[in-house]
Amino acid sequence: MFTGIIEERGRITGWERTADGGARLTIDAPVTTEDVHHGDSIAVSGVCLTVVAFGDGRFTADVMGQTLAVTAVGDLHEGDEVNLERAARVGDRLGGHIVQGHVDGVGEVLEVRDEGSWRVLRFSLPADLAPLVVDKGSIAVAGTSLTVSAVGDTWFEVSLIPETLTATTLGGMGVGARANLETDVLARHVARMLALAPAKEGVA
Repeated sequence: MFTGIIEERGRITGWERTADGGARLTIDAPVTTEDVHHGDSIAVSGVCLTVVAFGDGRFTADVMGQTLAVTAVGDLHEGDEVNLERAARVGDRLGGHIVQGHVDGVGEVLEVRDEGSWRVLRFSLPADLAPLVVDKGSIAVAGTSLTVSAVGDTWFEVSLIPETLTATTLGGMGVGARANLETDVLARHVARMLALAPAKEGVA
């Protein structure tokens, strides 16, 4: 489990496709690797990956083909920066919200507006995720815990403070950039329960 509070902006130093259709990433991350162990979970721009090797301030993780197909990880190249967060420990402060690192979909930046010292990003919202995103609700964008500041049927907006602009990769996103989206886990559970609940007699 993660909280969506980014600890470090890492840089991809290695990216290679594997024979099984997946990929292997190596990321320069001196802060994140301070206490890393083999098998640890690290959220990479919102995608939970498992450490398979580490050393010299870097770690390596494998990415399945399915993950490449349903997330924005496949957009990455050597030299790109990514948001990093180590898994939360019992007793840690929950500064963001409960984030699993299980990406629900990908949103594209539709509009960027600077408003004073903060910046507003409008993202496209996949139709299947629209019921799960509400005004003032929580959403993880590229692994970053954010509050929805406005929402429509096909889009949502987040407002970024200067700290978020500098501490994460969101500050460098322009129109057309894609980001991994994870909706609130509680909303997903409620939606599932309602979908499977037996219809009561006399209730439409």
